[in-house]
Amino acid sequence: MVMEDPPPRANPSHLTRLNTYVAKSRVGKRFKLTERNSTFTTELRAGTATFLTMAYILAVNASILTDSGGTCSVSDCIPLCSNPSFSAANCTGTVIQPDESCKFDPVNPGYAACLDRVRKDLIVATVASSLIGCLIMGAFANLPLALAPGMGTNAYFAYTVVGFHGSGNVSYQSALAAVFMEGLIFLLISAIGLRAHLAKLIPKPVRISSSAGIGLFLAFIGLQSNQGIGLIGYSSSTLVTIGACPNKSRAMLAPVVAAANGTISLLAGGTVSAYCLVKNVKGAMIYGIVFVTAVSWFRNTQVTAFPHTDAGNAAFEYFKQVVDVHTIKSTAGALSFKSFGKGYFWEALITFLYVDILDTTGTLYSMARFAGFMDQNGNFEGQYFAFMSDATSIVVGSLLGTSPVTTFIESSTGIREGGRTGLTALTAAGYFFFAFFFTPLLASIPAWAVGPPLILVGVLMMKSVVEIEWDDMRQAIPAFVTLILMPLTYSIAYGLIGGIGTYIVLHLWDWSRELLVKLGVLKGEEGVVVNGNGVVHDQPKDDQAAIELEV
Repeated sequence: MVMEDPPPRANPSHLTRLNTYVAKSRVGKRFKLTERNSTFTTELRAGTATFLTMAYILAVNASILTDSGGTCSVSDCIPLCSNPSFSAANCTGTVIQPDESCKFDPVNPGYAACLDRVRKDLIVATVASSLIGCLIMGAFANLPLALAPGMGTNAYFAYTVVGFHGSGNVSYQSALAAVFMEGLIFLLISAIGLRAHLAKLIPKPVRISSSAGIGLFLAFIGLQSNQGIGLIGYSSSTLVTIGACPNKSRAMLAPVVAAANGTISLLAGGTVSAYCLVKNVKGAMIYGIVFVTAVSWFRNTQVTAFPHTDAGNAAFEYFKQVVDVHTIKSTAGALSFKSFGKGYFWEALITFLYVDILDTTGTLYSMARFAGFMDQNGNFEGQYFAFMSDATSIVVGSLLGTSPVTTFIESSTGIREGGRTGLTALTAAGYFFFAFFFTPLLASIPAWAVGPPLILVGVLMMKSVVEIEWDDMRQAIPAFVTLILMPLTYSIAYGLIGGIGTYIVLHLWDWSRELLVKLGVLKGEEGVVVNGNGVVHDQPKDDQAAIELEV
């Protein structure tokens, strides 16, 4: 009998051999690639997806903070001639000396030039603070979470604390000092472990619904025009409306413009990413972003990111530089404690602190839950260093001149791509490092390219709502308030505050009754146990009546 030779074994691909080699190396063991069922190339892809989804922050954060005026002041304004045809030196009429009005429309040319320098400084500050935060998170916490200056807190910093072009009660320098001190307090709270205990006080229905609420928040951002596809616009009568409405239906107050780029993003980028998700294709988010960005970089089209306007021409000239290494000249180390004794300073500091405690901590827990790291006790591996990472990043960011740094909810994009270790965060850090040199390209990723991935991530994060006990109104109502307030108030913190407040109100009667029973003022009803979720259990009559609270 002739024995047939067994079929030759297929040689593993180069990627398979690379993944196997890295998994068995010290790097793979350090980051627990095998334990977390991930591979080296998966982590690289996840880090790429995370970075591309949050790359808009490079331009957006710098633009928002520049609206505060930064370090610019009246001294940067230049004298102007009453006859605009002549310079101040050759003025034949009256030379107008600058005053506070030079910072506002029409903005003085000297002040505008200062703002342009500040914006470039803030792009680099955003890159540097994000890079450091991602490095700490990846190397020490070993979690696939990226950090950058947070949306929402940057707007509060610029428009409420400092005010447009410095019109608020606190100067830019003093606001940085408030962020710096808040970061130190936040770091202390994290170091002694108090932050974890504060986070666990968040009621269960609020914790569960916060993930879905953040998903709706992301989708809402992706549907708008600032960081999205522009499908939703402002309405003077209904607050929001469909963005692509006919000209005759547009209100003259904050009119909505139907841009072709939003349409191409929704139809092309959204379809590409959605179809890849349906077919379970890895890198789904990246393909949509890259496709829309590539199309938008062609100039003479209706969907270009560089229209033939002054702003479009300036953006295109910056884009053509490709490589630009800019050093921070004015915002780094600009802290000032001159307002230390003023109430406005402490109001800003306390606000930054409670927003970071609720917002940042809530985001961390939601991302850990989304990645499947959360255990039954509400803890996750690397929790301590994760808390220390974003607290440290806040301090570093303030020294560079930017608003508080936080764990970015766009990290969910990388988690969706399979990121499960700190290599995802380190990959994002690597891209931020290259951003030092390629800021013109990355700052030119249009907002509408990021919109579809944000919407699709919102879809993915909605799955947590099935864990809410909707039949129990004491859980359902706080969960819904949390879920709905996050997108509609444009704040994760307000959603958490609303949910927690509602939970307390609905459980106040039970808690008061339990206290009175313990003090002996009231007697517990035999045969009934009432827990904090409003669930009633029958008990044997000889058992002592009890009231269980679940927080």
